[in-house]
Amino acid sequence: MKIVHVAVGVIINQNNQVLISKRSAEQHQGNRWEFPGGKVEDAETSQEALRRELKEELGIDIQSALLMTDIIHEYTDTNNPKKVILDVYEVSKWLGEATGKEGQAIRWVEFSALNQFEFPDANDEILTLLSRQN
Repeated sequence: MKIVHVAVGVIINQNNQVLISKRSAEQHQGNRWEFPGGKVEDAETSQEALRRELKEELGIDIQSALLMTDIIHEYTDTNNPKKVILDVYEVSKWLGEATGKEGQAIRWVEFSALNQFEFPDANDEILTLLSRQN
C-alpha cells in the first residue's frame, strides 16, 4: 500500500474564518474542498513542507503554526489503495494575502459553514475537531 505523508494547514484569520481550497478534478477525491497543504518531501520536516506548500499554493509566509493533530487514513476506494498520514497545523499568523496561485478556488468560511462543503474522507477528523473548538 502506498503511503503519502502530508502537511495540512488550518489557516484561521482575524475574523475567525478558516481557509479552504478546492482540489482539481484530476486529483484523487477531486472537486472536493480541503485544508491547504501538500506532500512532505524526503529530508523535509512536516513543518518545512507546510511552509513550502503554503508559499507555493497561496503565496503566504507562515509566522506561526502549531500542531493540532496527526491523522492516519486509508483510502481503499480506488484500484490503488493508499494510506495518508496527515500532520495538521493551526496557522494563525502569516505574511501576505492568500490567493489561489495554482488556479484553485479558495474561500474563507465560517466554522459553522464547513458542513456545507464536501471534503476528502481523511479530513473528517479535522472537521470534528474544529466543530468542538468553535
